[in-house]
Amino acid sequence: MDLQELQTLAKREQEILSAPCIRCCTVGGCLSANALEVKKQIEVAISTQALTPPIQVRGVGCMGLCSRGPLVRLDPSGILYDQVTAESVPELVHACQETLQSNLPKELPNNTPLSSPQPSSYQPRHHPFFTLQHPIVLENSGHIDPKEIKEYMANKGYIALYQALYDMTPSEVIDQITQSGLRGRGGGGYPTGLKWSTVAKMPPGQKYVICNGDEGDPGAFMDRSVLESDPHRVLEGMAIAAYAVGANQGYIYIRGEYPLAINHLETALRQARKQGLLGSQIFESPFDFRIDIRIGAGAFVCGEETALMASIEGKRGLPHPRPPYPAESGLWGCPTLINNVETFANIAPIIRNGAEWFAGIGTDKSKGTKVFSLAGKIQNTGLIEVPMGTSLRQIVEQMGGGVLDGSAKAVQTGGPSGGCIPVHAFDTPVDYESLTRLGSIMGSGGMIVMDQATNMVDVARFFMEFCMEESCGKCVPCRAGTVQLHQLLTKICEGKARTDDLESLNQLCEMVKDTSLCGLGKSAPNPILSTLHFFKDEYLELMHNKASDDHHSS
Repeated sequence: MDLQELQTLAKREQEILSAPCIRCCTVGGCLSANALEVKKQIEVAISTQALTPPIQVRGVGCMGLCSRGPLVRLDPSGILYDQVTAESVPELVHACQETLQSNLPKELPNNTPLSSPQPSSYQPRHHPFFTLQHPIVLENSGHIDPKEIKEYMANKGYIALYQALYDMTPSEVIDQITQSGLRGRGGGGYPTGLKWSTVAKMPPGQKYVICNGDEGDPGAFMDRSVLESDPHRVLEGMAIAAYAVGANQGYIYIRGEYPLAINHLETALRQARKQGLLGSQIFESPFDFRIDIRIGAGAFVCGEETALMASIEGKRGLPHPRPPYPAESGLWGCPTLINNVETFANIAPIIRNGAEWFAGIGTDKSKGTKVFSLAGKIQNTGLIEVPMGTSLRQIVEQMGGGVLDGSAKAVQTGGPSGGCIPVHAFDTPVDYESLTRLGSIMGSGGMIVMDQATNMVDVARFFMEFCMEESCGKCVPCRAGTVQLHQLLTKICEGKARTDDLESLNQLCEMVKDTSLCGLGKSAPNPILSTLHFFKDEYLELMHNKASDDHHSS
């Protein structure tokens, strides 16, 4: 396939996609809420009526507002219907028909606010959950069928790969990524262009590109959603990266708990190979690149890059000391580039639109956007993508609609490696430096909101239990330290701790943080340290209650 064929196909498909269409989310939360049956009933209802104008029905990826699924959108009007049931389909189809005929949004009967548990319809462009977003990674999510490569092509898919192969040298591609300011979205925030240039500078020979899709943080579902909703975007980003660093083999390492994402990836790989967009002589160029899938068995530690590579090699997933870094000696001892799903999903838009465009979004040191899975005690849970620098208050109170009952107490970012940020710090902008100063991290993008009824000591214990169970056991500080930390937290929660236990807890946290082998152990104490800093009164209250009980019993 050459550029002209790609553009012709894209134009023809775009004309088809621009026709009136009912789009049904058929992934993630909506799928679990019977979305496939809803789509089937819509198809049946439309097939039995002679609608004017004709209406297509398409299954698409995530529309973002997962708590209100199943979600159905009528295009081109953009009206969104939430909590659609199979029983409400006849009314929905009738409302869609009236909307198309009158060019005015037709709402379902008993229309209710977004925060209501009842079915409703509304215009997304009027609600902060949608209006405050800036979709780059998610620009196709909810709009295209993830199982159809032609729909991805109709939305400028694989144009960036062609540009890179024919209009740019590998070093020019790396320069664009460097100038864009893109940092790794897997949690560390390492400059992507610098990592790519390190691999590219290694001597010619076998090199690898790995996409880390081993998303294991509790409450995180960003990578899963991207892979389910827009898999070709990740494949295209990997191919561009491979061209830039001189690799010819790629691997996508994905959790076995993500069967739908795996299925969509397998379909996307078959389609891309058939179209000549992966494999040998891509776009009739000298560039060859193959991608294979490797499925993880659920070990959280395999999200750490050296453990991940060991797993791909068929070994037990254990981390290894660095240096050497994967960019120098990675998979089977060869230079290896590892980025996560969201990082690769940003590559094609940067090449298409230019580094200056991407660098113009976000803050001085944190460029672009960030995808978050917004969860917890909050009105509107789901998937969001916001410019770096958006405040926690905007995300929690405006986009999320506030907590379900009462007021927010804290938000936890970064998963088990992150920290808990109190409500008085909600005006903090979401960027790498600001969150680090608060004792938390950006992480891969999990964001869990807690209300006033939440026991913060118990939250710390929950995350420590997770780290304790997921420790690979290779190094003593993590293997034994997390167990002791969990025991101390349990002692405090049960009201059995003494005052000096708090000092022991703090010292043990610092020891585990400073001496553990890999990032899992080094960051495991963060939830404890952040709650000790911001919610120490809750620790002291539990100890005071114990002291009072001892006094009364004597």
